[in-house]
Amino acid sequence: MIKKILFTTFLVLLAVILYFNPNFKTIAAGIAVLLFGMMMLEEGFKVFTKGPLQYFLKNATDKLYKSITAGALVTALIQSSSLVSVITISFISAGLISLSGGLGLIFGANIGTTATAWLIAGFGLKVKISALAMPMLIFGLVFSFKKNITYKGIGNVLAGLGFFFLGIHYMKEGFDVFKDFIDLSQFAVSGFLGALIYTGLGIIITTILQSSSATLALILTALAAGQIEYENALALAIGANVGTTITAVLGSLGSNSAGKRLAVAHLIFNFLTGLTALVFIFPLANSVNYLSEFLNFSETDYTLKLALFHTIFNVLGVVLMIPFIKTLEKFLLKLFKEDENKGIDEPKYLNEAILEFPGTLISSVLKESKYLYKNAIFEIVAHALSIHRDDIKSDIKIKKIINQSDQQIKIDVENLYYSKVKNIYGKIINYVTRGQQDLKLTKEQNKRLSELKLANRRMVEIIKDTRELEKNVSQFLESDNKDIKKEYNKFRKKVVKVLRVIYLFRKNEDKDEYFNQLMKLKKAAKTALYADNKSIDRLIRKNLITTNMASSLVNDNVNVNDLIKKLIQVAELLYSEKDVILENGTK
Repeated sequence: MIKKILFTTFLVLLAVILYFNPNFKTIAAGIAVLLFGMMMLEEGFKVFTKGPLQYFLKNATDKLYKSITAGALVTALIQSSSLVSVITISFISAGLISLSGGLGLIFGANIGTTATAWLIAGFGLKVKISALAMPMLIFGLVFSFKKNITYKGIGNVLAGLGFFFLGIHYMKEGFDVFKDFIDLSQFAVSGFLGALIYTGLGIIITTILQSSSATLALILTALAAGQIEYENALALAIGANVGTTITAVLGSLGSNSAGKRLAVAHLIFNFLTGLTALVFIFPLANSVNYLSEFLNFSETDYTLKLALFHTIFNVLGVVLMIPFIKTLEKFLLKLFKEDENKGIDEPKYLNEAILEFPGTLISSVLKESKYLYKNAIFEIVAHALSIHRDDIKSDIKIKKIINQSDQQIKIDVENLYYSKVKNIYGKIINYVTRGQQDLKLTKEQNKRLSELKLANRRMVEIIKDTRELEKNVSQFLESDNKDIKKEYNKFRKKVVKVLRVIYLFRKNEDKDEYFNQLMKLKKAAKTALYADNKSIDRLIRKNLITTNMASSLVNDNVNVNDLIKKLIQVAELLYSEKDVILENGTK
């Protein structure tokens, strides 16, 4: 609702300004072209986030200094702090990085945004940039016609830079024309009051444009054209930094707790940084003058001085926040707690943020599937056999477990399926299908998602097999017929043995030993039907069991061996080491 009101107000104001002051249209067009260029840049760089960039960010968050440096370098390279924020939120949501690592990336991204000011001040306003923009647009278009996704990404990056530079050109031209009609510098306000007013104005402009980089471009071109005073431009830059967090907060309203935590962290960081810069604006301005002399900047090159000021107060903000990052992390975790009242039928790891990238989707679906397998499926199968899970996990001999587990555990497999499995299974399939449709996956990543989908389908089949088995286990567990009871105890023993090895396989670091055991059990299940049927035939010939008992045994013999094969197949698919999460998706 807030976004709609702001957008409508902006459209009305823009229409009124353009109608009553047509000279403003060149500046407005320049802003629009620049914003479009930034959108194309972001789209272009998204192609490369599926491999090396994600891998780099994920592995650069184990130390705070590394995550800050990584955030700064990547943002400076791709000219998009919002893309870094999206990757960070997605990674945290999928559990690939910690909150403190994510905070480091966000703080570093703030430093990285200063590259935009340097690019415009040091290059964009110093040369006839439109001459460079045109070849970039031409080559960008040529590359975009290629089917190869890498070339398309390069094309978008080149076209994005072309539009970015073209936007600066039009803004510069617009201000040159605009000053012949209106001199905005006459509205300059000096002193601390001016700093407050123009900081507020910077916040408003950035909230409307939804981009601090666009606001900085506007400030720098207006400053170069003499339309605003240097002192007021410094305050506008502070406001731009604070204003960019408003859009982040608005964008996080519908996100999960990870998104809200980062948005609030961004708000706190930029607000405190902006407040510090505002309070010390004049001492900071003096330090910029001293540094400018040392760096041989021209005394009247206010655009470079502004870029330097912007860098200083952003770096200062990070330095001030570093000692409090752990405190901030604890505060955010306490402020936005995970929903502890989530129903047992609700997914624990699936949310919209993970759908941004293949790696986060695969990681979250894998975690959700493992959670479903080791909790719901393990419980349902064990209890259907009237075996307690703790006994399976223990060191007690399986034969002893079977002998002492002679009391029926009453469960409703059908009800457990609907209360614990069905909704989560449906959500997993939904997320996998959406990812395979909407994301650009490598062949390996697509195969991995298909494997996870298969694993979940097998889990549902396991429950169906268990439902049929449970009826007869319950019926014959306390039977007076020792032979039928013995046969069903054999079934229970076979399944419990598999469940124990699977438990050890997923819990132990040395997986090879238990994997080999699972393969032997899987092979045995494939060949067990004939031998078990011979045993059943012997019981029938000797009239040791009734016809109904024989029918149940034959059916359950098939059920048990199918159940074992499916349990092992799911364990293979979920717990075998397959690292395709962050493979390069640009080929």
